Amino acid sequence: MSFLTAEWRKVAIANFPIDKNILTPYLPAGTELDLHNDTCYVSLIGFLFKNTRLLGFSVPFHASFEQANLRFYVKRKDGDQIKSGVVFIKEIVPRFALSVVANTIYNENYVSMPMNHRWAEQDEEREVEYRWRVKKEWQSFSIRANKALSEIQADTEAAFITQHYWCYARYSDTKTNEYEVRHPKWAQYKVKDFSINVDFGISFGKEFAFLNGKEPVSVYLAEGSDISVERKNIIEV
Repeated sequence: MSFLTAEWRKVAIANFPIDKNILTPYLPAGTELDLHNDTCYVSLIGFLFKNTRLLGFSVPFHASFEQANLRFYVKRKDGDQIKSGVVFIKEIVPRFALSVVANTIYNENYVSMPMNHRWAEQDEEREVEYRWRVKKEWQSFSIRANKALSEIQADTEAAFITQHYWCYARYSDTKTNEYEVRHPKWAQYKVKDFSINVDFGISFGKEFAFLNGKEPVSVYLAEGSDISVERKNIIEV
């Protein structure tokens, strides 16, 4: 049985190139940075969890909630397989219990903060916005996009960003937690405009304050899908 099942919906993604040396201290043992066209990326993500179940059971008041995170991309050679994965710098959720479970079982970097979201649709377009409050200041990431879905083409940056199906979390200098997030390939809404009002330093750590005011090289809005988070495996190097 999967550890967690849910839907991830209206996944807003903003991508920034980053110096590899900034991410080296965050690399879990046994992984290496995964680049696209020789570029190292860090991504700001916002989305909505829906119909969340833990070990098959719905937890009262925790079925639907927002998440925002900052992540980067890694890979791991496992025999003849190359596993494409992500590492989370920090994951923000609105419920304290969610952060306790994720941090305890998967050794992730969850924190709880007040959050909300807004979805709106017009005739030809849709808007999504995710907000969180840190140190009494509201942060926001919003996108205006086409209403119609389109396919994410293979071998594109969008495919690279959305098709990493493994997650890695540092446990120690020699141990790493590995778990799989299963979901089909996603479709996307063509982005028309976006707004990022985020203090990356106070939201995700002072090492990322340099992102304040920087324009992302790309922004995507994916519809998302049903997902399952599988049980963890401990890698020893």
